Amino acid sequence: MEPKFQVQLKIRKPLAQVFEAVVNPTKLSGYFVKTSSGPLAQGTTVKWSFAEAPGEFDVITREVIPNERIVFEWPADDSYNTRVEMRFVPLDASNTMVKISESGWKPDEKGITASYGNAGGWMHMMLCLKGYLEYGINLREGGAF
Repeated sequence: MEPKFQVQLKIRKPLAQVFEAVVNPTKLSGYFVKTSSGPLAQGTTVKWSFAEAPGEFDVITREVIPNERIVFEWPADDSYNTRVEMRFVPLDASNTMVKISESGWKPDEKGITASYGNAGGWMHMMLCLKGYLEYGINLREGGAF
């Protein structure tokens, strides 16, 4: 069995606004990452850092279709990357469904455990995105230990 998952959440904001909040590093750091070295653009590698984890993580952007899809790879550990796909689906003019899937972990105990952790992490990211866009708050602020 290949460890993989998909999580999704409705954001009560227009598609373009939701997409921009993910690709724009200034907006992304308002609810998710501590720092981002640049926008998510196809063919680029950006560095993300998190308050909860030491160091920086390379995010290798493979595909960006504006207002539709983002695909990137990032480290599962020091030996391989996983693949993240974010899809943005307009429900109507004011609501967007965000779907995030991640795959590519090794099918061993460490890979399965990491996939479960990341599933929770991406759900947390989307809840923070919802709070940021719908209510103007940063739910991650003060959450790091």
